[in-house]
Amino acid sequence: MRVAFVGKGGSGKTTLSSLFARYAAQRGPLVAVDADINQHLGLALGATATPEPLGTMVAEIKDYLRGDNPLIRDAASMVKTTPPGRGSRLVRLDDPFFPSTQVEGLSLMVTGPFAEDDLGVACYHSKIGAVELYLNHLVDGPGEYVVVDMTAGADSFASGLFTRFDLTFLVAEPTRQGVSVYRQYQEYAADFDVPVAVVGNKIQSPDDVRFLRDHVGEDLLTWFEHSRAVRGMEQGMPFTLADLEPANRRALATLADRLDAQPKDWEKFGRQAAEFHLRNALAWANRATGEDLAAQIDPGFVYGPAVAAP
Repeated sequence: MRVAFVGKGGSGKTTLSSLFARYAAQRGPLVAVDADINQHLGLALGATATPEPLGTMVAEIKDYLRGDNPLIRDAASMVKTTPPGRGSRLVRLDDPFFPSTQVEGLSLMVTGPFAEDDLGVACYHSKIGAVELYLNHLVDGPGEYVVVDMTAGADSFASGLFTRFDLTFLVAEPTRQGVSVYRQYQEYAADFDVPVAVVGNKIQSPDDVRFLRDHVGEDLLTWFEHSRAVRGMEQGMPFTLADLEPANRRALATLADRLDAQPKDWEKFGRQAAEFHLRNALAWANRATGEDLAAQIDPGFVYGPAVAAP
């Protein structure tokens, strides 16, 4: 299963991403991806080393993933939304091509921060495109997890990346600003059958829970209370999940159970991959590459584990 953590900047989505990744890694193999411009997921997980950023190897990723697909002329004609087809290289969770660091029983991958050459001339979506390519070609099996710490706010709607997940956890503080991001996300996602569950954070009283319930209704799945253990973790003190308060450990279990219960819909995944590739082709990619990228869509390709090599 693939899950994205989104929310307002400062809502605690990176912290909750790290806690959930630690917890879900106890259930099965897990890849955590830091796709936030601030790149703090590794710090929250306690990583002492940083893998090579995916954002610096986009050309290599394209060349690797296109494989022998006859519909993709070369890496230069491949864009972030280019879907796989017959001949494309499909990847598993443990594919050694994608650099990662082992920490807390999971594999950490990063998009990387802005480089000096990027400042003033590039947007961060060029780096996040590496994650979209990875997810488009990933065949994740039962009991496997991908956890992505996304950029803040509604930035993930700048491409089809928001449809690449089985479930999205929206982290919301009990404030008007927190629920406004929820409303914006729901408005954008409404037409695309994107399951969203709200996770309250920084809850200090029953009134905070009531506030969120009044504004998000049944979408409120669970919430995390103010945690001295998490504050200590953020200050660099030693931390394990056993240090969490019982209520917050139960909240993690609720998130994991909800994700495990989410149906996997490969047909929808493939349909939306083609839809957003066509959108991008018409909006900018045909012009950028000088060719009709609609021709890259393979109508005979079937998504899912049946087509992946063992």
